[in-house]
Amino acid sequence: MNEMRYRIARRSFLGLIAAAVAGQMVGRTFAAAPAITVHKDPNCGCCSRWIDHLRSTGFSVDVHETADLAPIRQQRGIPRELAACHTAAVSGYVLEGHVPVLAIQRLLAESPNARGLAVPGMPIGSPGMEGGEPQPYTVVLFGPAGQTPYMRFIGNRQLDK
Repeated sequence: MNEMRYRIARRSFLGLIAAAVAGQMVGRTFAAAPAITVHKDPNCGCCSRWIDHLRSTGFSVDVHETADLAPIRQQRGIPRELAACHTAAVSGYVLEGHVPVLAIQRLLAESPNARGLAVPGMPIGSPGMEGGEPQPYTVVLFGPAGQTPYMRFIGNRQLDK
């Protein structure tokens, strides 16, 4: 009789451990990247490809299409010289242009005192601008302290580590 209780108690205990481990694994498995809200022109194909780049790495994306991005850029405090073809927001930060996921992930991990990241213009080879000979480009961190180079890329490959 005691041996039967021991087996039941042991199975229950092992079941609880397995459930706890499974719960932790499920939490990790389904811990998604934060959602990114993107404002883009409805006719822009490179913006749509940048969104595909985000989604392919686990970000959920909420797309808002508008032909006039100037008010959104002004509201978000994006300097005119950093303007590109789409504007996005994630976790309180602004993303302007073809910012690679690697730079977004670093921004979210480090949480600097900044407004956000920008890739001015539309460099060939940046996410969404694939095709042709990739150009080196700089991701700019901007905010209260001004503008500083944050990361350098050629295509999706980081140049400096």
